[in-house]
Amino acid sequence: MTTSWLVTGAGGMLGRDVLAELAADPDAMATGAGRDRLDITDPVAAHAAVAGHHVVVNCAAWTDVDGAESAEAAATAVNGTGVRHLARACAGGGAVLVHVSTDYVFPGDARQPYVEDAPTGPVNAYGRGKLAGERAVAELLPRTGYTVRTAWLYGAHGRNFVSTMLQLAARRETLDVVADQYGQPTWSRALARQLVALGRAALAGRAPAGVYHGTAAGRTTWYGLARETFRLSGLDPERIRPVGSGAFPRPATRPAFGVLGHESWSRTGLAPLPQWDEQLTAALDTPAFAALAATARTGG
Repeated sequence: MTTSWLVTGAGGMLGRDVLAELAADPDAMATGAGRDRLDITDPVAAHAAVAGHHVVVNCAAWTDVDGAESAEAAATAVNGTGVRHLARACAGGGAVLVHVSTDYVFPGDARQPYVEDAPTGPVNAYGRGKLAGERAVAELLPRTGYTVRTAWLYGAHGRNFVSTMLQLAARRETLDVVADQYGQPTWSRALARQLVALGRAALAGRAPAGVYHGTAAGRTTWYGLARETFRLSGLDPERIRPVGSGAFPRPATRPAFGVLGHESWSRTGLAPLPQWDEQLTAALDTPAFAALAATARTGG
């Protein structure tokens, strides 16, 4: 049976990887809708875009965490109200919604990984807006709505920490990197595969609706991620120097601990994502990252 998929935020890092994953499936018909084609804050446009699709993967988001502090209403219009419009459209058309959220819905004061039903408590405007989107999915799609929280995403398309480290390596001898924030670096291609697998499981009735955590297993700091990126790229990891968060003051508070648990996947027959360093090794072997690493080794 051919299934019809709509991918919102299709021009972004994750959206492009989801479309690539679907393109490899002969039984999937995928439509990509970037910001130029679909404004999810417009309920009429959202309803029209969703119509006729079996699965909607929502990768559309306001991703400027610091910018959200001074423009919370605008950020929440996308991350909260826009998600509500998509969820309502899916409810009316009978579509499954796979919505991408964030670890920033948690306060970051835990000592053990946050389980899927742990109490939320965002510490910044971005997190509050994303939590509003999660609540809309749960309210409007109690049986066909899936929220997948991710974190520290990097990939071949768009700006991200891993590519930035490699670009800076070509221009600077040493780099100061934050060593007191803990999280789970997650490759966008691996997450894209997981989102599509979850959508398929949902259509087959093998995945209960609710919240899932789409982050890599294990944990590290930004400092640890930078060192491993250098090591795997043939660069000297000693060039990375640890600093505290206070060295880089930002408008938005970042949770100090964003490590997530992955218990919900056991209900679907799908394995959680692999360890963060395994994902990083695979990602750095792809042409886009390999080219950045080669430039970094030669100094640009």
